[in-house]
Amino acid sequence: MKNFKLRTAICALGLFANTAFAADTDTDHSSVWKVSKGEDTVYVGGTIHILPITEFPLPSQFMTAYEQSDTVILEAKLPDPTDAAAQQKMMAAAAYEEGKSLKDTISPETYAALEEYFAPFGAPVEKLAKLKPGFLIAVMSMMEAQRVRMAGEGVDSYFSQIAKRDSKPMEYLETMEFQLNMLANMGAGEEDRLIHESLAMMPEYKQYLEDIISAWRVGDTQALRDMTVDKMKRESPASFDEMMVQRNKRWISQIEAMFGDEDQELVLVGAGHLVGDDNVLELLEARGYQIEKL
Repeated sequence: MKNFKLRTAICALGLFANTAFAADTDTDHSSVWKVSKGEDTVYVGGTIHILPITEFPLPSQFMTAYEQSDTVILEAKLPDPTDAAAQQKMMAAAAYEEGKSLKDTISPETYAALEEYFAPFGAPVEKLAKLKPGFLIAVMSMMEAQRVRMAGEGVDSYFSQIAKRDSKPMEYLETMEFQLNMLANMGAGEEDRLIHESLAMMPEYKQYLEDIISAWRVGDTQALRDMTVDKMKRESPASFDEMMVQRNKRWISQIEAMFGDEDQELVLVGAGHLVGDDNVLELLEARGYQIEKL
């Protein structure tokens, strides 16, 4: 626990909601699309938020899109670990108010299962239970990824770093405060189900990660959709609408504003936003844009 970074865990949470793709299974393709209107284009890439260093280099289409773009657009700015103010905001959003904990909202059986899960890590469950469900699941996902030696900050972090290296401008679709608030409200009213299902998933987590990463590399979009987004929509329609559909709709006007200027943009979002009902690509296509998978 001493090396745990909340910033990294928040990125990891995207794995549960944002790792599905839209289209075919041609291994010559990737999770990058070219969105066009006339001669003007914007690249849109689907990201995966946990990616071991062994999975680099990325599929070539990502770097092609990056090299041809002037500006990189991410969902939100990844806070610098040295930014004390940002870290404080994150911790304030993550934790219950003083005197409250997750123990107040889940069954004794689920809490006992949490204690059993965290015991081998030497992690004090009474302290972790002060985290709200969305953040606790982020912690669990990162700890488990570290345990099975598959931890990594993923595609978003990678492009943030190389854009800084190359002095390439970066812009953002959302604020960090918005994303923190979204995670803070995740699972409200269904905390027990959310924690119970996350615990049940942990024994298969390594295989789950391997399957997702393998499918992501070759663009097996149907397999990824089956593993993630469809499950989320079926089990928690309200969360799916709030975390996926409504955000997709808000992003469309921002992406449309990227057309008609002299810059070339690369938009990188959790790839679950590129599949399913009212996904970003579908909404753009409905507005007359041409969609081509690279």
